[in-house]
Amino acid sequence: MTFMSMTYQLQEPLKNDQLRALAQFANTYGLQKFRLDEKKNWLQFDYDASRLKETEVEHVLRMAKIPVVGRVAQN
Repeated sequence: MTFMSMTYQLQEPLKNDQLRALAQFANTYGLQKFRLDEKKNWLQFDYDASRLKETEVEHVLRMAKIPVVGRVAQN
């Protein structure tokens, strides 16, 4: 397994139903724990890069109606 982290800018704060959706599909898709930074409106995921590609992570988030704008470049 190769674990990676990705951070996404959210279009708007997550609602309770969206948080529940994250909790339900996280481990199913090889997405590990997620962290929400409400001040920056960021969502960060740890995921298994040997199972998922970056584009697949974005697709899964959008299917769950998580309002991601794009990936945040981190130093």
